[in-house]
Amino acid sequence: MTFSKARLARMHDVMAGHATSGYAPGIVTLVAPGDDVVVDAVGTTDLEGSAPIRRDAIFRIASMTKPMVAVATLMLVEECVLRLDEPVDRWLPELADRRVLRHFDADLDDTVPAKRPITVRDLLNFTWGFGMLVGAGAKLVQAATEVRALTGVPQPETELDQDEWLRRLGSLPLAHQPGESWTYNTGSDVLGVLISRASGQSLEGFLRERLFTPLGMTDTGFSVPADQLHRLPTSYLATADGLTLRDPGGAESAWRNAPTFSSGAGGLVSTVDDCFAFAQLLRNFGRHGGERLLARTSVEAMATDQLTPEIKASSPWFPGYWSSRGWGFGVGVTTRRAGGAAVPGQFGWDGGLGTSMWIDPAEDLVGILLTQRAAFPQNSNVYLDFWTSAYAALDDQSQ
Repeated sequence: MTFSKARLARMHDVMAGHATSGYAPGIVTLVAPGDDVVVDAVGTTDLEGSAPIRRDAIFRIASMTKPMVAVATLMLVEECVLRLDEPVDRWLPELADRRVLRHFDADLDDTVPAKRPITVRDLLNFTWGFGMLVGAGAKLVQAATEVRALTGVPQPETELDQDEWLRRLGSLPLAHQPGESWTYNTGSDVLGVLISRASGQSLEGFLRERLFTPLGMTDTGFSVPADQLHRLPTSYLATADGLTLRDPGGAESAWRNAPTFSSGAGGLVSTVDDCFAFAQLLRNFGRHGGERLLARTSVEAMATDQLTPEIKASSPWFPGYWSSRGWGFGVGVTTRRAGGAAVPGQFGWDGGLGTSMWIDPAEDLVGILLTQRAAFPQNSNVYLDFWTSAYAALDDQSQ
């Protein structure tokens, strides 16, 4: 499989149109069917047009952190340091002997005992009992917000360390019984603490030693070195009135300093080439060059929908999502064809600050989109147009 050159040119024009209009000031894309890798950079580093966006721009990849943390967790599982169905109590005593709300809107002391302990599998597939979208206005959400246990839009944490964050989280009841419902996000932050404690290293130290350095991901981390801050563009939040400043680029960015708590759910920065190196590892089912970093079976489990119909039915997400999608270990999984860009077997994830990375084994395709436009991906025209254009450009013979 390769690309139609004419259709690739059309994708460039569509992306350039979004940049020119200011919808997303700068856009870096990568599409790779097999060994055919096409990278395109259009637009500028900010709305003022201060400088052209470049291929080596460093982006805040937000929830694209989750698949990398899942891979790190599975590495420890393969080494028998962790076990998928073992309770996490040994490493995370703050989460032992859980209490669960009797019903979602209950008072915090209206609880029942958890039916079983939380396992590593529960954290990987987000069924452990707590998450980011547990329902606005509920007493649990209010309490979690007050103690800062409920992480939201990525921002480097500079006050709480991982132990204090987990202590605060452990002071709250669970929203649902382990294994019975799916709630987004927080499981990956807990996995980050688990990786750190089980490995005896910081989360960033483990990721760098075991994943980033072997893959040559030299620009990926939880902060940007001072001499590279010029490569970090401005980040914007999409609102009804257009784009508003979310984080300045360069030396004024919040990512200029290392966080006290490295968020496994959304704290990383990276480049298109670093993300591609990681995506290649998954596309090659755990192999990098002549070395195996992860077992094929681990990648296959990661890319398999882990949720039962009953779990999906009890797990509100945005309308229609579960009709064609599922969740594996740290990644979304496409389960049913639902349009030209939704192909069964795809797996990957998106970042709420404007990024996306998916692998399609059937087409041998990797697609990566990096922007500075923070918005829910499926509500972003640049996201929708990128994936539509990427699949539309596939061809059996270059033209």
